[in-house]
Amino acid sequence: MRSSVLPDYSGGGIVNLMQSIATACGNTEKRYPPLAALPATQLAKSRHVVLIVVDGLGQRTLTKHAGSPHLRRHLLGSMTSVFPSTTASAIPVFMTGLAPAQHALTGWHMHLHEVDQTLAILPLVPRHGPAIIPPPELPPKLFDHPTLFQTLDRDAWVVAPQSIANSAFNTWHARGANRLAYASLPEMFGVLAELLLETARSRYIYAYFPDLDSVAHHFGTDSRQAMQTLSQFDTLFGELLCKLRGSDTWLLVTADHGFIDSPGRHVICLDDHPHLQTLLSRPLCGERRVAYCYVAPENKAAFETYIRRHFGRATHLYASERLVAAGWFGPPPYHPRLAARIGDYTLVMKDNWTIKDWLPGEKHHAMLGVHGGISAGEMRVPLVALHV
Repeated sequence: MRSSVLPDYSGGGIVNLMQSIATACGNTEKRYPPLAALPATQLAKSRHVVLIVVDGLGQRTLTKHAGSPHLRRHLLGSMTSVFPSTTASAIPVFMTGLAPAQHALTGWHMHLHEVDQTLAILPLVPRHGPAIIPPPELPPKLFDHPTLFQTLDRDAWVVAPQSIANSAFNTWHARGANRLAYASLPEMFGVLAELLLETARSRYIYAYFPDLDSVAHHFGTDSRQAMQTLSQFDTLFGELLCKLRGSDTWLLVTADHGFIDSPGRHVICLDDHPHLQTLLSRPLCGERRVAYCYVAPENKAAFETYIRRHFGRATHLYASERLVAAGWFGPPPYHPRLAARIGDYTLVMKDNWTIKDWLPGEKHHAMLGVHGGISAGEMRVPLVALHV
């Protein structure tokens, strides 16, 4: 049985890191406690603050593999991700400073009553069927939160890969910041060096690197490809430290989530459970490791019985409202759309199990590396921090 880790919003999670950064950079709103390991007073004394998010870099991955000496040398400790431990819920934390309870972005697939469709929330495209509204027109209809960058008194920048830099989601969540796109990892580090050395003005820079997540999904958490990606990042990070020496900059590196591997024999496919599909009001939402189930009132008893009888070894079954009340998504006040976006039940997968349904026309694809759940491998992320 893998050890479970619940999200920490009281001083030991990525939400608290963002509160420390926000306060240090001029935001006066105190929504959450600051990060105990890095209070705002330390960050506020520096000219620049830089946050680099390496998608998928779990604490276990960083500490297990020796090919990242520069990151390991400056490892301050670990933090928890949010629930669910996935990019779609955690990246908005970095760009808004808000917990999922407040930003209400609850997983890769979300059913959105505002448009009566289930969307993949980051590209803002429907899971099935044609788009009712083009992606560039969706953000003001779906998102009502300010960005972190709009609340700071420093010059703010968002540095993102070309593939997403001008997407509707990224553009909306980068409001208040200058945006720069990069084509390669060396270019990302080059951009950071230029931004930090060209000016005496205080800057806050958020940079995002997605490649480790991509290779871990495909090849696995401890694969040669994943380790090569991490090693390349570490080498360039070490070079950046040398370039920035004396620049009065806090450099922070963390992640949105970690990873575990899930073998094919531990995938529950709903194609094998047609009766269960008849009990659902719509296809599964959320993630392979955390699935939201919409169930009509008259089917709830049969649904609960089926899950416990057939999936008891593989999943915990929760009424979704129970997880909200228990603080898994963050402290109150809760976003008014939160409840509608997490269905009636949540399946939190045990050990390394996953669950998946496939709609007509969807291309079947396997994922060896997965995330979203509450195992330590998924929930624990590192905090690398140093002043140069």
